Amino acid sequence: MTISERKAREKEALKALILNGAKKLFLEKGIEQTTIRNIADEIQYSVGTVYVYYKDKNAILHDLHTLGFKELGGSFVPLLSVQDPMERLKKMGRLYIKFALENSEMYDLMFNVKAPMEFIDKCEDDQWDEGSNTFDALKSTVAQCMSNGHFAGHELEPLSFMIWSLVHGMCCLEIRQRTKGIKFDDSDTILIRGYEEFLKMLQHV
Repeated sequence: MTISERKAREKEALKALILNGAKKLFLEKGIEQTTIRNIADEIQYSVGTVYVYYKDKNAILHDLHTLGFKELGGSFVPLLSVQDPMERLKKMGRLYIKFALENSEMYDLMFNVKAPMEFIDKCEDDQWDEGSNTFDALKSTVAQCMSNGHFAGHELEPLSFMIWSLVHGMCCLEIRQRTKGIKFDDSDTILIRGYEEFLKMLQHV
């Protein structure tokens, strides 16, 4: 290994340490209460060291945001072997819900916190690649459903957006515990039962 390769590896290792420390604090303290100094203390490095790699908190949030989408996208990979696109679409939704519930703070960062998008807005390349790639996986599956005779009379992109928005909305209501204040028969299962009702509707479209 050359000196430059070793330095590059060390740099990536320290960046990963910073991100892991930040993620841990976001889960424990919440995103708003976490600071650069908190992160530096957590990984036992100086604040200056953190600033060498990240110019501000938003830059750290953006990298975590990217990692979150990579994890979500990675969970969809096994579904590539599902030949029936409608079955794949159903499974995508279930995996999406599972990811959101098991990674609620990360999900908030990915979809509900403004900071990562503010970082993108300040960059010259404002393409949201990680979000676009995840949406494209959904859109591609919906397109295959259409090719198989489903969703006749519907437009691909707005339909895909509607499906994403509906599942996202249900996840947000659950994560923010808005489902707990309503007298459902079983508030603990309403998200999954609601999604299954949505799937029944899709079968007839």
